[in-house]
Amino acid sequence: MPYLSRIRINPLRAESRKLLASPRAMHAAVEGGLPGAPEEARTLWRLDPDNPHRPHLFVLSTGAPDWNHLVEQAGWPGADGDHYAVRDYAPLLQQLAPGRSFAFRLTANPVQNTSRPDKPTEHQQSRIDDGGRRRGFRLGHRTAAAQLNWFLTRTAKWGFDVPAAPHLEGIGGVDNEPPRDIRITARQRRSFKRGAVTAKEAHVVLNAVTFEGRLRVTDPALLTERLLGGIGPSKAYGCGLLTLAPLAERE
Repeated sequence: MPYLSRIRINPLRAESRKLLASPRAMHAAVEGGLPGAPEEARTLWRLDPDNPHRPHLFVLSTGAPDWNHLVEQAGWPGADGDHYAVRDYAPLLQQLAPGRSFAFRLTANPVQNTSRPDKPTEHQQSRIDDGGRRRGFRLGHRTAAAQLNWFLTRTAKWGFDVPAAPHLEGIGGVDNEPPRDIRITARQRRSFKRGAVTAKEAHVVLNAVTFEGRLRVTDPALLTERLLGGIGPSKAYGCGLLTLAPLAERE
């Protein structure tokens, strides 16, 4: 059974600063709240720093979590109120129906695959010269226009579309289409080591982009797969969690 959690993080604590600065450390802390989860289970998480003084960590897990360790290490253990909230995700999934509209938020790592980068790094060039690489290189989109295009050209296979919003200064499509009800609210380049090893392959660089707007369900089954399985790469490092909020139907 899927559960969506929201945990309050205190950014002034030493352990919090470590977690906020390192997606790898945050991933380990999230996994620490799910000791009984099967190895094949997909856990998604996202850090929402809308208020930098009170950031929230969202986690989607396949089993009931226990976040007391995060509260003790990086939360507000002596404060009043709920330190974290855990909700059954099934009721929201049951609301998915063709034509239904939701507000959404997604932090993703938009990428493209290419056999030959325009400006290869020293390591990439050595792989090209070697001639033995069969798979393409995965490169992140760096401009906002390319990142938005990555999103908008994939929504059909994710089970939704982003409706036009002529009354908004949104993002227009091709062929003079009206603006879409979507915006980028944050862009951040993250660079860190995957582990303790020093190999260049173990160094992770990603461009985390937060998209917000309104979507309309076209295929509930496909959308359910993306809600539970995540969108795009770098899911272990805070990307891929799509969250929805029901909207009143417009006439």
